[in-house]
Amino acid sequence: MKIVLLEHPRSITVERCNDIANTPLSSCLLTGYAGAVLAKEGHEVRIIEGYLDRLSWDSIHETIQTAKPDILGVHMVYHWKGDEELYRFLGELREEGLAPLIIAYGFYPTISHAQILDDCSSIDAVVVGEPEVPFASLARYQQGQGILRQIPGIAARSGSGDVVLIPQKPVADLDSIPFPLRTEALYRIGEVNILGSRGCYGRCTFCYINTFYGKGMPWRFRSPENIIAEIDAIIQERGARDFYFTDPNFFGPGQRGQERAMKIAELLKPRNILFGIEGRVNDIRDETIEALVEAGLRHILIGLESGRNEALQRMNKMTTVAENEEALRILRKHGIEPNVGFIMFEPDSTIEDLRTNFEFLKRNNLLKNLPVTANVLYHHQIILGGTDAYHELRNTGRLELSASSAYEGTAYFQNAAVAELAAIMREITNFLFSVMDGIWSGKTISPPGSHEKYQTVNQILVDVFEQSLSTLEQEGRLSNEAPALVLSQSREKISLLIGDNHEH
Repeated sequence: MKIVLLEHPRSITVERCNDIANTPLSSCLLTGYAGAVLAKEGHEVRIIEGYLDRLSWDSIHETIQTAKPDILGVHMVYHWKGDEELYRFLGELREEGLAPLIIAYGFYPTISHAQILDDCSSIDAVVVGEPEVPFASLARYQQGQGILRQIPGIAARSGSGDVVLIPQKPVADLDSIPFPLRTEALYRIGEVNILGSRGCYGRCTFCYINTFYGKGMPWRFRSPENIIAEIDAIIQERGARDFYFTDPNFFGPGQRGQERAMKIAELLKPRNILFGIEGRVNDIRDETIEALVEAGLRHILIGLESGRNEALQRMNKMTTVAENEEALRILRKHGIEPNVGFIMFEPDSTIEDLRTNFEFLKRNNLLKNLPVTANVLYHHQIILGGTDAYHELRNTGRLELSASSAYEGTAYFQNAAVAELAAIMREITNFLFSVMDGIWSGKTISPPGSHEKYQTVNQILVDVFEQSLSTLEQEGRLSNEAPALVLSQSREKISLLIGDNHEH
């Protein structure tokens, strides 16, 4: 049987350039894992990298026309707008008889499967959750075995048009899944992505990781030996030496998680590779980080999210400010300057929260690097479907849904002063990201003498935030003219410093 898996074209707009990733990094391997299982069962699998290869719809159409697939799987990624273009394309394929069975899968369709099936009649069904086992069942269905809406993990329309779904049981033994297929486009990224575990034992209100896998499903992991076998195969085949673990939580819970991480470090050390990971601050332990650094750890993302305990409790982070600061201390002790997640503006933020956050960032030297400063002084909480925050805000009437999709909502700030500062920082940072797009995307090289200019721009951001915050603390609001004046002056200064030598 012939199966095509499509990574559809998608775009990032200037307005969204500083928002959180619209899908977890671990989703980059969903297609590869589905394809690997199908290939193992003897099917002919072709992956079309419409996004990474920047393919046109016409080019994708031609490839599908040539491939003549029995099943077309579409990894749908939410990209901050409606999917009319994709739906129109799938409708054309259906009308031309080029895709007898069209299946959507991914984080976004898992959470919004009912809306997607309602919006696009050309999509026959949606995989809800992990794709490996449902896709294998879909292939058997297409060969004449079983009934579509009776396949576990498949959301499909009933005879009356309602959406029916039998939940699937996620794979218990991750070592039993074959290594994912990787395209040339994935290898061109530079770092080879590896998924060593699935899920997270955390329960943060803004995160939908566990909704995808199934709430109540424990954090699951591959054995260190299985991970190393995959890395060894990649080294032998491609000569790659740079890897990134896309696990939302590289460390498992408690001592068992630390011992597993130590074992991975022990096995990685003789292989002379570099790698990055993501983890929770309460899992950053001195001995474990030391071992991982000796094994090649060079990058880590940790979710600090706030410098105020009350805010951390609202987000159900199950961490403290003290743990945030201890994690920073340990990582820096071992030469790692972490990439940090930080939500400066949440729906219930107060001016006191912002002041405490700002002092936390200054105290911990997190306002000295322009990309980091731009991120932490602006970031507001994105409210996406499948999160506890989405459900709570919607149930209490505080969520305004996007015009293009009920998957995303906007919660207005409870505090008007917080909203004023958030709007100012959003405008300034979006302008900065537009100016710096070429540099920060790696398309162009910084001109000579840029470092000093970047430091000056960094200070502009810090000063605007602090001065506006101080005014709000003293007077409760900004004057009617202040926001426009601050924005125009800031943009002018940034343009004079770096605008002429950078891509817009």
